[in-house]
Amino acid sequence: MDDYPLLDLFLTMLFFFLWIMWFFLLFRVIMDIFRDDDLSGWGKTGWLIFCLVLPFLGVFVYVIARGKGMGQRDVKQAKDREAAFQDYIRKTAGETNAGAGGSDEIAKLATLAELHKSGSLSDEEFGKAKAKLLA
Repeated sequence: MDDYPLLDLFLTMLFFFLWIMWFFLLFRVIMDIFRDDDLSGWGKTGWLIFCLVLPFLGVFVYVIARGKGMGQRDVKQAKDREAAFQDYIRKTAGETNAGAGGSDEIAKLATLAELHKSGSLSDEEFGKAKAKLLA
């Protein structure tokens, strides 16, 4: 225990944390390179080679040069995902309401039939209400 002081343990954990953070940043930059539609194939290849051959310099230069665009692309992607999700909800809810509308019509027809059977509706009134409901 005396061979590894507490300060060395702290520094080791700090370096390990920074190392993991570095990989997160590197992968984030690489993902942004491929996600950017404004870059041509050659531009993407150039940035990718720059980031892989000289990783520290390449990533830092990319973040300085294109960092603002990274944030804008993230926001745009989040908005697109939210819009797709809302569209899915509207589509699903519309299908559900259409199904509920069919069962609602059946319930109304059953109610009309009961009223006709009890004599509250004449044959003519029942026919008109049924035609209006089915139309």
